[in-house]
Amino acid sequence: MKETTRIFRFAVIGTMNALIMAVTVWIMMGVLDINYILSNVTAYILAQTHNFIWSKYWIFPKEEKGNTWRQLLLFSIAFGMAYGAQFLLLLGLVEGLDCNEYLAQFLGLFVYGGVNFLMNRMLTFK
Repeated sequence: MKETTRIFRFAVIGTMNALIMAVTVWIMMGVLDINYILSNVTAYILAQTHNFIWSKYWIFPKEEKGNTWRQLLLFSIAFGMAYGAQFLLLLGLVEGLDCNEYLAQFLGLFVYGGVNFLMNRMLTFK
Protein backbone atom coordinates (compact mmCIF):
# COMPACT_ATOMS: atom_id res chain seq x y z
CA MET A 1 0.00 0.00 0.00
CA LYS A 2 1.23 3.48 -0.81
CA GLU A 3 2.09 5.64 2.17
CA THR A 4 -0.28 8.36 0.91
CA THR A 5 -3.14 5.83 0.99
CA ARG A 6 -2.17 4.80 4.51
CA ILE A 7 -2.08 8.44 5.67
CA PHE A 8 -5.46 9.10 4.03
CA ARG A 9 -6.96 6.08 5.80
CA PHE A 10 -5.42 7.21 9.08
CA ALA A 11 -6.99 10.64 8.58
CA VAL A 12 -10.42 9.10 7.91
CA ILE A 13 -10.29 6.94 11.03
CA GLY A 14 -8.72 9.82 12.97
CA THR A 15 -11.68 11.99 12.01
CA MET A 16 -14.08 9.30 13.19
CA ASN A 17 -12.10 9.01 16.43
CA ALA A 18 -12.22 12.79 16.86
CA LEU A 19 -16.01 12.66 16.50
CA ILE A 20 -16.24 9.84 19.05
CA MET A 21 -14.08 11.85 21.44
CA ALA A 22 -15.91 15.13 20.82
CA VAL A 23 -19.33 13.62 21.40
CA THR A 24 -18.11 11.78 24.50
CA VAL A 25 -16.49 14.93 25.94
CA TRP A 26 -19.54 17.04 25.10
CA ILE A 27 -21.95 14.58 26.73
CA MET A 28 -19.79 14.07 29.80
CA MET A 29 -18.77 17.71 30.35
CA GLY A 30 -21.71 19.58 28.86
CA VAL A 31 -24.66 17.35 29.68
CA LEU A 32 -23.54 15.32 32.69
CA ASP A 33 -21.25 18.01 34.19
CA ILE A 34 -18.35 15.57 34.65
CA ASN A 35 -14.79 16.82 35.23
CA TYR A 36 -12.74 17.50 32.07
CA ILE A 37 -10.02 15.01 33.06
CA LEU A 38 -12.39 12.04 33.50
CA SER A 39 -14.18 13.07 30.31
CA ASN A 40 -10.86 13.12 28.44
CA VAL A 41 -9.77 9.69 29.72
CA THR A 42 -13.13 8.09 28.89
CA ALA A 43 -13.24 9.61 25.41
CA TYR A 44 -9.75 8.39 24.52
CA ILE A 45 -10.41 4.85 25.76
CA LEU A 46 -13.57 4.62 23.64
CA ALA A 47 -11.83 6.02 20.58
CA GLN A 48 -8.83 3.73 20.98
CA THR A 49 -10.95 0.61 21.00
CA HIS A 50 -12.39 1.78 17.70
CA ASN A 51 -8.95 2.81 16.45
CA PHE A 52 -7.25 -0.55 17.11
CA ILE A 53 -9.74 -2.52 15.05
CA TRP A 54 -9.52 -0.15 12.07
CA SER A 55 -5.74 0.14 12.33
CA LYS A 56 -5.21 -3.61 12.36
CA TYR A 57 -7.49 -4.42 9.43
CA TRP A 58 -7.61 -1.29 7.26
CA ILE A 59 -4.82 1.22 7.94
CA PHE A 60 -1.94 -1.20 8.54
CA PRO A 61 -3.22 -4.49 7.07
CA LYS A 62 -0.89 -7.48 6.81
CA GLU A 63 -1.28 -10.39 4.44
CA GLU A 64 0.05 -12.80 7.05
CA LYS A 65 -1.79 -13.08 10.32
CA GLY A 66 -0.05 -11.05 13.00
CA ASN A 67 -0.06 -11.87 16.68
CA THR A 68 -3.08 -9.88 17.84
CA TRP A 69 -2.07 -9.95 21.52
CA ARG A 70 1.41 -8.65 20.69
CA GLN A 71 -0.09 -5.95 18.48
CA LEU A 72 -2.57 -5.03 21.19
CA LEU A 73 0.27 -4.67 23.70
CA LEU A 74 2.35 -2.51 21.33
CA PHE A 75 -0.76 -0.53 20.36
CA SER A 76 -1.41 0.12 24.05
CA ILE A 77 2.16 1.31 24.51
CA ALA A 78 1.83 3.61 21.48
CA PHE A 79 -1.50 4.83 22.84
CA GLY A 80 0.08 5.51 26.23
CA MET A 81 2.86 7.59 24.71
CA ALA A 82 0.51 9.54 22.41
CA TYR A 83 -2.04 10.00 25.16
CA GLY A 84 0.64 11.11 27.62
CA ALA A 85 1.86 13.79 25.22
CA GLN A 86 -1.71 14.94 24.60
CA PHE A 87 -2.60 14.89 28.30
CA LEU A 88 0.43 16.97 29.27
CA LEU A 89 -0.54 19.51 26.62
CA LEU A 90 -4.14 19.50 27.92
CA LEU A 91 -3.05 20.12 31.50
CA GLY A 92 -0.52 22.75 30.46
CA LEU A 93 -3.07 24.63 28.40
CA VAL A 94 -5.93 24.46 30.93
CA GLU A 95 -4.05 24.72 34.21
CA GLY A 96 -1.01 26.71 33.10
CA LEU A 97 -2.39 29.03 30.44
CA ASP A 98 -6.06 29.12 31.51
CA CYS A 99 -7.12 27.93 28.04
CA ASN A 100 -10.73 26.97 27.39
CA GLU A 101 -11.16 23.26 28.24
CA TYR A 102 -12.90 22.45 24.94
CA LEU A 103 -10.23 24.23 22.88
CA ALA A 104 -7.47 22.44 24.79
CA GLN A 105 -9.17 19.07 24.10
CA PHE A 106 -9.29 19.96 20.39
CA LEU A 107 -5.64 21.06 20.19
CA GLY A 108 -4.56 17.90 21.96
CA LEU A 109 -5.97 15.83 19.09
CA PHE A 110 -3.18 17.02 16.79
CA VAL A 111 -0.38 16.10 19.17
CA TYR A 112 -2.05 12.77 19.87
CA GLY A 113 -2.59 11.99 16.18
CA GLY A 114 0.98 12.68 15.15
CA VAL A 115 2.56 10.62 17.93
CA ASN A 116 0.01 7.82 17.51
CA PHE A 117 0.56 7.45 13.75
CA LEU A 118 4.35 7.38 14.06
CA MET A 119 4.37 4.89 16.91
CA ASN A 120 1.94 2.51 15.23
CA ARG A 121 3.64 2.78 11.86
CA MET A 122 7.13 2.17 13.26
CA LEU A 123 6.33 -0.20 16.14
CA THR A 124 2.93 -1.88 16.31
CA PHE A 125 2.19 -2.74 12.69
CA LYS A 126 5.64 -2.63 11.07
